[in-house]
Amino acid sequence: MNKNLDVDTVKSFGDEWSRFDQSQLPASEALKIFDEYFSVFPWNSLPPKACGFDMGCGSGRWAKLMAPRVGHLHCIDPSSALDVARKALTNLPNTSFHQASVDDRPLPEGSQDFGYSLGVLHHVPDTAAAIISCTALLKPGAPFLVYLYYAFDNRSFAFKLLWRLADLLRRFICKLPSTAKHFLTDGIAALVYFPLARLSLLAERAGLDIGSLPLSHYRHHSFFTMRTDSRDRFGTPLEQRFTREEITTMLQNAGLKDVRFSDHAPFWCAVGIKA
Repeated sequence: MNKNLDVDTVKSFGDEWSRFDQSQLPASEALKIFDEYFSVFPWNSLPPKACGFDMGCGSGRWAKLMAPRVGHLHCIDPSSALDVARKALTNLPNTSFHQASVDDRPLPEGSQDFGYSLGVLHHVPDTAAAIISCTALLKPGAPFLVYLYYAFDNRSFAFKLLWRLADLLRRFICKLPSTAKHFLTDGIAALVYFPLARLSLLAERAGLDIGSLPLSHYRHHSFFTMRTDSRDRFGTPLEQRFTREEITTMLQNAGLKDVRFSDHAPFWCAVGIKA
C-alpha cells in the first residue's frame, strides 16, 4: 500500500531542516510568525493540560513555542528533520516524537485535544485524505488548525501570472543536487525576496498601499527567514495550492465544523472544530 507521501519531498525537507534548523531565527520574529499562524486558534477552548499534535513538525520551530502552552505535544514527521526537532526541544519534557507519515496515524483515534499542521499538507499527494487522517486523531470538540498554500484566489491576474513564472523555476530547481539547490535558493532570497520585501517596507513607511506588492509579507522578516522560505518554496518537489472554498470543503468533509479563516497573510490559515 502506497503511503500518502512523496519520497523526494520527504528527503528534501530532511535536507532543508538540517541546514535551516531555525537556531538562528530571532525569538521575537519566531513569536510574531507563530502569532500570525495561530491568530484564529481557539485557545480558550482547550482543556487544562491539553494534549495535542504537530503534524509535520519539521525542525520543531512551532512546537518549541506551542509545548510550553499545553500539557503534552506529540511531534510527528516522516523525515530526518525529526532529529533536528528532538535537539531543539530537548529542554521541553512534555514533548514526544513519532517518525511517521500522516496516514500512519501514530496516535490513538479520538485521543487528542487539539492538532495543527502548518505548511505541510500541501506537500502530500492527497491533501484531503491527509486532513481526514489528522481529524481522526481528535476528540469531539477539538480544534484543528491548518495552513495551506493559497491558489491566489484573492489576487489579481498579474499576480497569478507572476506565480506561474516562478513555479516554472521551482520545477527546475527542485530537481537539482542539494548544494546547487541551496546556492540558487539563497540567491533568490538575496536578489528577489530581500529587495522586494525592503521596498514594501519603505512603501509602507511612506503611507502607500502595499497589499498588491509581491513578497510584502516579508517586509518585517529577517533575511534568515527569507532564505528558509526561498528554499522551501523553490526547492520542494511536490506542491499543491488551494482556494479558500476548496479548503473549506476539505475541512468540512473531514468532519470539522465552524470553519474560520485568518483575514491576513499567510494565506490560507484556517481552523475547524471536530463535530
